[in-house]
Amino acid sequence: MKQTSSTFAPIHVIGGGLAGSEAAWQIANSGVPVILHEMRGVRGTDAHRTDSLAELVCSNSFRSDDATSNAVGVIHAEMRMAGSLIMACADRHQVPAGGALAVDRDGFSAAVTEAIHAHPLITVVREEVTGLPPKEWDLAVVATGPLTSAALAEAIQSQTGQDQLAFFDAIAPIVYRDSIDMDICWYQSRYDKVGPGGTGKDYINCPMDEAQYNAFVDALIAGDTVGFHEWEGTPYFDGCLPIEIMAARGRETLRHGPMKPMGLTNAHNPTVKAYAVVQLRQDNALGTLYNMVGFQTKLKYGAQAEIFRLIPGLQNAEFARLGGLHRNTYIQSPVLLDRSLTLKSRPGLRFAGQITGCEGYVESASIGLLAGRFAAAERKGNAITPPPPTTALGSLLGHITGGHLVTDEEPGKRSFQPMNINFGLFPDLEPGSIVKPEGVKRFRGKDKAQVKRQLIAARALADCKAWLDQS
Repeated sequence: MKQTSSTFAPIHVIGGGLAGSEAAWQIANSGVPVILHEMRGVRGTDAHRTDSLAELVCSNSFRSDDATSNAVGVIHAEMRMAGSLIMACADRHQVPAGGALAVDRDGFSAAVTEAIHAHPLITVVREEVTGLPPKEWDLAVVATGPLTSAALAEAIQSQTGQDQLAFFDAIAPIVYRDSIDMDICWYQSRYDKVGPGGTGKDYINCPMDEAQYNAFVDALIAGDTVGFHEWEGTPYFDGCLPIEIMAARGRETLRHGPMKPMGLTNAHNPTVKAYAVVQLRQDNALGTLYNMVGFQTKLKYGAQAEIFRLIPGLQNAEFARLGGLHRNTYIQSPVLLDRSLTLKSRPGLRFAGQITGCEGYVESASIGLLAGRFAAAERKGNAITPPPPTTALGSLLGHITGGHLVTDEEPGKRSFQPMNINFGLFPDLEPGSIVKPEGVKRFRGKDKAQVKRQLIAARALADCKAWLDQS
């Protein structure tokens, strides 16, 4: 085992994904040693390709990096303030993506892995943990994510006495850039928006006319999909629906969702408005791979290649990775966890990441950040002070640990579902906070909503800084 100079007993972290890696980093940086247990390298999963820590199995996007008026950008900023390893590695390995923060997935994962292994207070143990931590692991964090092994999931269920909930998460295909027909497609970000590291031309756009769109929707609906088998009846997460499920919900659903044409002008034919547009986002630093935005799918591989080549510009597409489907599991966190993410039935045992019922890369990592800070504070005998609910970190923590209504149909049960960070989770502003800017004549609707978002974002960042200064 790696030698450390710390006088504290180690904290065990189970799971080396984004949440587990971030938890381990926060604990170690507080001066407490960590033993990080990761089963990949001994046993794989249905979704991962490598044994690297913090591997991104779906999109390569951390979504909006706008900290002035977007909730995702706010949580990015708060995590940076808190010394997040995940955000530091994402920033170092970003690729152009308009207003979003997207990363070279291999470079990002390699950077996290290198940093974790290099930290003098972190020991990585490659092994599968098949049950809850033994009692001698007095402080531990379970961050096994949506792909928790069956044995560990069964142990969690036995300990909690609660039924596990589950949903499916689908993976979008990745296309080789040199197989895309740029005589049909063009580079442009929606509304020419320039984001971090971007130019306003960060997406490849594939246009469709009405006939092409209708033929594509018909093919999606008729496509051969992966069977659910024993997973039958498990609900999807609405924020990550398979493309064919969206298509089946209504013929116009896709062109008002991931295939909306708004804010885009065909460089090859500027006077003709596309009926629908498929966007592809750069997936690696070299610019050789592009991810089909919003095209997560459970279509069988053969059907995917056939149907996606109906898209103009992708008629000769070669795929570096086809889409896939895996099961995500999460616990009834509002019932089971306290505000420090500790299992109520077992002091010292915390949960972090997507298994708690958050959704998304940064959300998962942020809950790992909090769990790590809370565990380190407990080990050192310090008071545990959760972030204010006005912050992005605090609002997401509130979602996980109790911000839900009891359902009328089942009194005593909560309507708890996975959630991305959004301004709907933040407390409202004080009455009178929203004031019409000077010189603005009309101030209602979208303009008022934009000012409200800006005020909530500014309040969150100020309150987060104050919390960190006092922690």
